Amino acid sequence: MTRIFTLRRELVRFQRVLGPMLEVGRKLVNLQLPRLDEASKPYFRDLLDHMLRVESAITGIRDILISVFEASHLLEQQRQGAITRQLAAWAAILAVPTAIAGIYGMNFENMPELKTQWGYFVILGVIAAVCIGLYIRFKRSHWL
Repeated sequence: MTRIFTLRRELVRFQRVLGPMLEVGRKLVNLQLPRLDEASKPYFRDLLDHMLRVESAITGIRDILISVFEASHLLEQQRQGAITRQLAAWAAILAVPTAIAGIYGMNFENMPELKTQWGYFVILGVIAAVCIGLYIRFKRSHWL
């Protein structure tokens, strides 16, 4: 990206220099000055032709640089989208144990699994199963 911006800056500077040169070239071709020999007119036309070619080349290079910049920008957006999907998937996986722990952290007395011998392990198993299920689903959809 740094190289693209450097090339773009140099191209803009070159366009600024070329603009006034084109005006001078057009004036030299079209003006009738007493001190200028008629034999030199073809050279001024040739000079103007060269400057016009350079101007069209600059326009082409500018278009290419714009295309490269846009392609680079699209690739960066795609990469950021992939990172965002991964973060969202991990957040969803971590939300399950957070939600369950939040419910059990409220210290309700009427939770039937609190009185059972295996209730703690069942809840840990449910958390693990849901997290593993989400992980597999996100892995299959290429989010992870």
